[in-house]
Amino acid sequence: MTVLETPRLSLVPFNDSHLAGLAELNSDPEVMRYIGAGLPFTVAESQAMIDRVKARWIEHGYSWWAVLRKSDGMLIGAATLQPLEGVTGAAPEIGWRFRRDSWGQGYATEAARRVVAYAQQLRIPQLLAVAHPDNTASTAVMQRLGMRYRGIETHYKVPCATYEIEI
Repeated sequence: MTVLETPRLSLVPFNDSHLAGLAELNSDPEVMRYIGAGLPFTVAESQAMIDRVKARWIEHGYSWWAVLRKSDGMLIGAATLQPLEGVTGAAPEIGWRFRRDSWGQGYATEAARRVVAYAQQLRIPQLLAVAHPDNTASTAVMQRLGMRYRGIETHYKVPCATYEIEI
């Protein structure tokens, strides 16, 4: 499993030691507003996420990373490279979520750029990113990455603004 580094962040494959930080992140209604059903996760749901992620690392060689701020080691977010909707064989997608107190500081863009660079190392030719159409903060990150808007498509059983990039 691959650890990724940026000037301010360490991206570490999720493991059980990250449960407290992930549960805190996933329990914030504002963070989860545009993710899935738009509801906060319980601690058990966050643990189930970690369990799924560990299996995906084994199956695909990539999945979700805990995003740790280097200055203090705090888990401030999560970033992913995974098959879209977690389905083996689907197009690879990138994604992210961050603690509310980390918003507006460029962390999502910094982490996402590093994940894109890692996908290039893996010779993945194209990446997708999806977001709720009202999630302008995430779509702004997609645009900063140079991603092209494809339109509204259904993913994860909901309409999503869908972006792509050839790498």
